Amino acid sequence: MSEAEVRALEGELEALCASVDDVFARPASRENLRAMVRGLLSEVPRKNLWQLAEAAGHPNPDRLQGFLAKAAWDADELRDRVRAFAVAALAADDAVLIADETGDIKKGTKSAGVQRQYTGTAGRVENAQVSVHLSYGSGKGRTLIDSELYLGRNWAGTSAEHERRCAEQGIPPERASAVATKPELARRMLERALAASVPFTYFLADEAYGQCRALRAWLEEHHVRYVLAIPKTEVLPLPDGRTRQARELRALVPEETFERRSCADGAKGPREYDWAAVQLAPTAHDLE
Repeated sequence: MSEAEVRALEGELEALCASVDDVFARPASRENLRAMVRGLLSEVPRKNLWQLAEAAGHPNPDRLQGFLAKAAWDADELRDRVRAFAVAALAADDAVLIADETGDIKKGTKSAGVQRQYTGTAGRVENAQVSVHLSYGSGKGRTLIDSELYLGRNWAGTSAEHERRCAEQGIPPERASAVATKPELARRMLERALAASVPFTYFLADEAYGQCRALRAWLEEHHVRYVLAIPKTEVLPLPDGRTRQARELRALVPEETFERRSCADGAKGPREYDWAAVQLAPTAHDLE
């Protein structure tokens, strides 16, 4: 957004920040929150702390670094407030929840969750932090409403080294004892959305989540409608008790049954997919 556009929203931004002032213990933290929000919305070319501090008129990034590293606030309460604000603005009959992940490439080893792992940001294995996010979207717009940091084997374990590293970064013991898979993290965020009565029609995610039978079974048990991508080799249960791979079911469906629909416009035009319905049995956790 241009500086003029940010200034035009000054009243709304102040009202938004004021609505969460009580989450932050100190007045300085509330001021730094406003500086961060305005900087992230502005035309600052790189959203690092040096440039955000410069946009805020600070001589160096010390204030913003201290805010992120040391300031005390209730992160769960802030997350819930942001989710409520977003849902109130974007709720519609076509609203959906979307799970996906993103990675931030890092050079060091101290940041919580950082390790060599695949990240779609780079399209390869890199030293990175990876988080799973839950987005809320409708015809009115879309935004992130929740997130969970992925902790791989370098971080989650029961050794003294695992405990030391996690304690240094403030990672709760319940998160540090065992690796939670990305589908498990998505389920945790869905549980919070359901508990908060977030209105939505479908839960959407790619193959990384769709191939998790435990997640699909949980969705069905909680009557959550979903559209998930799966591998063509995924084994699916049929009403008569048999099972077939997804590609085998695809081959059995007559071509004239498929309907072509566009999910949205992409960089090269409409992104079109062929759809057909096949009746399945409920997903079992231990399906072979």
